[in-house]
Amino acid sequence: MARPRAEDYDEKRKAILKTSAELFSEHGFDRSSMSQIAQGCGVSKALLYHYYANKDQLLFDIIRDHLDELIAGVEAAHDPSRAAEQRLRDYVGALLEAYRDANAEHKIQINEMKRLPPDQQEELKEKERHLVRLFSEAIVEAIPELGRGSKLLKPVTMSLFGMVNWHYLWFRPNGPVSREDYADIATAILLNGARSLTI
Repeated sequence: MARPRAEDYDEKRKAILKTSAELFSEHGFDRSSMSQIAQGCGVSKALLYHYYANKDQLLFDIIRDHLDELIAGVEAAHDPSRAAEQRLRDYVGALLEAYRDANAEHKIQINEMKRLPPDQQEELKEKERHLVRLFSEAIVEAIPELGRGSKLLKPVTMSLFGMVNWHYLWFRPNGPVSREDYADIATAILLNGARSLTI
């Protein structure tokens, strides 16, 4: 008979993923061991193996859960009653908020996904594409000229991700610019810059 799951199984799994993400981010995927992860989590290796058989499974779940949280945050921000420009700003704000306390996961998504098997990479890349589509659609709603097959839509969309995805390199929680401020800044730069391209 299969061993029943503990009531706090999901909570412990998320704690293991968080610790693993921090170790992979700080030391690199190759230089982090299951023993280090178990020690960081304050559990035995036997208990760790009850949750994950190897580092590859950990890596996949770290990135998958991270992308799912980004998508869920952006989708939850969708409010059709808002003006198109404000909806885009809401999306940017939601993405920045989803990145809060997720620098390690984000760094791993960028640097370590290539270590996974092709089928798992494709599953994760489809999640990335879904997130990009959400923003592309919001951008077209705010700037209709970028629709109708415009060759500018992809570079404009990816430029927005460039601004938001790399903010963790300079952003400081107690600095002079808040996440809300930066959401306003990034959205304004995107809208004003893109409109100048379509005139």
